[in-house]
Amino acid sequence: MIPMIFSSTLLVGLVSWFLWEKSHRKTRDMPAGLHKDISLPFTQEYELYHNNLSLCSKKVRACMAELDIDYKSHPIELIETGSYENIGRDYLTVNPGGLVPTLVHNGHPVYESHAIIAYLAKLKEGAGGNTLVPADEADRAAMQTWIDKASLTGDDPTTNIKRSAANCAGLLTTPLMVSALQDIPLRLIFEGLLFHRIRSRAAIFMIMKLRGLSGFTKIKPLMNALGEARNNMELHLDALDEHLLGNGPHIIGNQLTLADISWLVILERLVEADWMEFFLRGDQRPNVQRYWQYLQQTQGYKIGILEFQSTVMDAAIQRLKSHKRNNPAFTASLEGQRQ
Repeated sequence: MIPMIFSSTLLVGLVSWFLWEKSHRKTRDMPAGLHKDISLPFTQEYELYHNNLSLCSKKVRACMAELDIDYKSHPIELIETGSYENIGRDYLTVNPGGLVPTLVHNGHPVYESHAIIAYLAKLKEGAGGNTLVPADEADRAAMQTWIDKASLTGDDPTTNIKRSAANCAGLLTTPLMVSALQDIPLRLIFEGLLFHRIRSRAAIFMIMKLRGLSGFTKIKPLMNALGEARNNMELHLDALDEHLLGNGPHIIGNQLTLADISWLVILERLVEADWMEFFLRGDQRPNVQRYWQYLQQTQGYKIGILEFQSTVMDAAIQRLKSHKRNNPAFTASLEGQRQ
């Protein structure tokens, strides 16, 4: 009788906890751009909520470095870098979508990285400094085209991979995510199943954790998606290489623009996830190779990326590289049939 009462009490307690947490972790999709209708506490004109690994966070930090914008840093952990801080009660008051980065300017949030960098560039344009935006209207339109090609779209990275190199990069990061999750306790990953706005993503992370590097390549839908992303990234890089042939070292004219900032983080992610050698193998895409060397000399790269590292991710990168070296069949399954 006592064990039954204890079990019932425990169950009621767990249900009550879940319902209370759920009521305080309300999530919803947040439209991109400035939200003047939302006011948040702030102590500095610019405050950035970001993650060291996040592709979109890297983009905004690189942009702010190039524009010489000082900001208060609020690091937010994602599950692959340590915990689900992005769906914690505190951060959801900043961004109910549970996504990073979020820029807070004078107390008002700006959501989505492509909208954030455009917002910052417009502010600087009015102030008369380096704007990262060309003066010519045709060049602006061309810049936007290349920004769109390098911007994450939608909640599902498997969509729009033909249009977005960033969506391809997200899928190509899968092996690195699997490696990183090996250091994350299962109980922390489970939190995403309870509270994440996109529970399917949390479920995939759970599967990645359980299967590990040796097992995830046997998950056919995941490998099919990765293969599609790899093949489409080849096409995106071919297009970039051809465009740079007559333009370099910048995508647009003689000026570093938001298009370069957007592609900087794509190429950096290919290095981070150990894909760059594959895509630039031999003498393939020589213009992209030169472009990447140029981008590494920019303030955006040196300050916005190199100064933000993750010990969890550093260990994950080394684990992935070691696994690839020691398991040729694993590497072959990722890279497919080389052309």
